[in-house]
Amino acid sequence: MAYLSPMSFRFVAVLVAISAGFPLGQVLAAKKPNILFLFADDQRKDAVAAFGNPHIETPNIDRLVRGGFSFRENYCFGSSSGAVCVPSRAMLMSGRTWFGVRSDMNNARVLFPELLQQNGYVTFGTGKWHNGKPSWQRCFQRGKSIFFGGMSDHTKVPLYDLGQGGKLIDRSMGDNFSSTLFADAAVDFLNGYDGDKPFLCYVAFTSPHDPRQPPKEYRENTTGRNCHSRKTSCRSTLFTTDNMVNKRDESLLGWPRQPEMVRDQLAEYYGMITHMDGQIGRILAALEKSGHAKNTLVVYAADHGLAMGSHGLLGKQSVYEHSMKCPLVFNGPGVPSGKSSRAFTYLLDFYPTLCDYAGLPKPGDLAGHSLKPIWDGESDSVRDSVFLPFRDIQRAVRQGRWKLILYPKIKHTQLFDLESDPDEIVNLATRKRMAKRIDEMTKLMVSWQKRVGDKLPLTVAKPAPKEIDMTGRSRVNGRRWQPDWILKKYFGD
Repeated sequence: MAYLSPMSFRFVAVLVAISAGFPLGQVLAAKKPNILFLFADDQRKDAVAAFGNPHIETPNIDRLVRGGFSFRENYCFGSSSGAVCVPSRAMLMSGRTWFGVRSDMNNARVLFPELLQQNGYVTFGTGKWHNGKPSWQRCFQRGKSIFFGGMSDHTKVPLYDLGQGGKLIDRSMGDNFSSTLFADAAVDFLNGYDGDKPFLCYVAFTSPHDPRQPPKEYRENTTGRNCHSRKTSCRSTLFTTDNMVNKRDESLLGWPRQPEMVRDQLAEYYGMITHMDGQIGRILAALEKSGHAKNTLVVYAADHGLAMGSHGLLGKQSVYEHSMKCPLVFNGPGVPSGKSSRAFTYLLDFYPTLCDYAGLPKPGDLAGHSLKPIWDGESDSVRDSVFLPFRDIQRAVRQGRWKLILYPKIKHTQLFDLESDPDEIVNLATRKRMAKRIDEMTKLMVSWQKRVGDKLPLTVAKPAPKEIDMTGRSRVNGRRWQPDWILKKYFGD
């Protein structure tokens, strides 16, 4: 059965409404699609049941996947910081790479919620905002249960509400679990919204970011303990650079890793996602009840991934697939149902995609591409490779099945065949027959650097030592924000 695209649907609806005597301005505003954006924090792309993971329960996210279009090769465009979520969110909001936008977004001309406001939308935000209060206030006209920070104990989240005159009001600590608090705010907005204007409802969860402390009934995920065991390394001596092993994320477990502890943390991570999925179900139910669902584009995404034991790591401070890949799902009128693509995409492609989908003017400084032609069947891809730059210590490029990673400061090279080795275990860089491949991909990396304004040299005169022994390293940095039961279980308190 053929369907009308959102633009065609609105055109027909406008003609009908005008003929019935409604004012043109009111008709145009009413027929623009609403946007519900659901955003997870630190969720690996493969931590979704509908993407083939039998160890996790995500029935509501699965429903969005089954009823929508998912991009299975979606990436965060690297990071300028070990706190990857900060530049990732700036890139999402601005549609620019981290080379073109500051983390506080002060140099961004127009952020996507601002563009929506300029085109008749009411914008509402709840949840995590790690990019400063001024940029939040640029984006949202309404807000409740806003968290201005990177992480906290999920049962003690410091919150703000937006009050009269655009003033942020300190609410002190929330009295429920973070995912529940943010879902409550979104449900309240959807239940109470009766305006004629279209809306943006932006819900940024702090889950499954650590502390990995799901409510107790979600902690006993025994199936999660069986996942990724083949990918987990327990070594205490690794090749590395500073952000890969010396930061807070990696001190949440000791070195060498204990396999049973890695599996327990993974199970708790999955429990966080399953609990968040239940809250997403509440939001989707409120959307249906509100009567707005048929004219609402629902987007599900995450800011980046997380190692969770892969390569012996726990954090996101690497350019491996597990840390740079993240879910991206579109579900709504005009979007094909139950379809997916393996085209290379970035999270920052959302902004131009939204402009294309909603018929909004697209700013000229966007770095991404609209993905709508892919789900419309007009194009198979928007780029033939991806570039993943992390601070000044890692650079990666992927084209087809091949992925090259360079670590300039330690003069280390990795080459992976992701078709036969999707977990990036077997480094082919030392094999002589791969020299031509490495040379070709290095040239591709240089071309990407020129395109995005990356001036990092790919070689250094005096490389630092490659290996580091983590045995007995201090874990003081990992203790902050952890609840008592985690300190007792994983820190020996």
